[in-house]
Amino acid sequence: MDAHYFSDRESGPRARTAEEISDAAWGGIVALISARLNDNSFAYEYPGQCPDGEGIWECDGHLFNLALKSEIQDVDWPPNAGEKPSAISILDLLQFCYRVIAKPIQGSHHPFFRHFHLSFDKLEGQDTFRTSINRIFARNGIAFELEENGQIERMAPIGLRDILHSAMFNTRDQELDSLLSDSRTRYLDPDPAVRRDALEKLWDAWERLKTLEPGNDKRASAGKLVDIASDEPKFRELLEQEAKELTRIGNTFGIRHSETTQTPLRLNEHVDYLYHRLFCLIRLLLQVSSRMGLQQFSPPEPPRPRL
Repeated sequence: MDAHYFSDRESGPRARTAEEISDAAWGGIVALISARLNDNSFAYEYPGQCPDGEGIWECDGHLFNLALKSEIQDVDWPPNAGEKPSAISILDLLQFCYRVIAKPIQGSHHPFFRHFHLSFDKLEGQDTFRTSINRIFARNGIAFELEENGQIERMAPIGLRDILHSAMFNTRDQELDSLLSDSRTRYLDPDPAVRRDALEKLWDAWERLKTLEPGNDKRASAGKLVDIASDEPKFRELLEQEAKELTRIGNTFGIRHSETTQTPLRLNEHVDYLYHRLFCLIRLLLQVSSRMGLQQFSPPEPPRPRL
């Protein structure tokens, strides 16, 4: 188990709200990947073969660079001094490295060439790399996490984070379930543009939810949902006002429509606020109408062999 820094124990961990990779964090990432190149952790995927054909003994850095450049064009390795790639490119780099890393294990010694032949433990190599990257993120207040499945997820704002991970959608309407699930997945994406798509999907889900209850029109169906949510008159009035206001927001701001009359959402924080606000109302209406359960959510994880 990692020991927590003294400052974390005394003052609590740093709030993880930053979505840019700071210079200090980038320096740590460069140091970590460089160290793993030097200790041959990438040799399983990009092997340097023993001249006698007896096995792998080093990482072929040229092959590593060719493969990296073919997938992430914005990153040079080694990086140019004083030049930092975009945050999205850095996160792509980390996912690339996680996919191809494996812990090197020294095997037989080759006296003539004075080197050891290597075998590899992919699982341990990935776990160690993931722990190191997440420590860099945490110590620099960066709102991303490298998951066991190799995907980097954005850490949603505190409060919304637990709700998103515990929600199971079972609305008995396949299209609504799909919209909600797609919205949640997109909202946890590191790319701000994808998270804006998540807000649009959530508003589409809201419009569909308002038609689930029997009624002559959308307004009557939505009214029945609010009736189910509360039989206390004042709280019901509050929910009705909130539902109307969120509908107005969806029609006024640049969420579901692209007319020039729409007000754009210029800050990612505004996207977070509106997502949190609408998701909480949808969650309440689904729960009280028995259309939502609770379970731990996690993205599908591919098999991870030990080599």
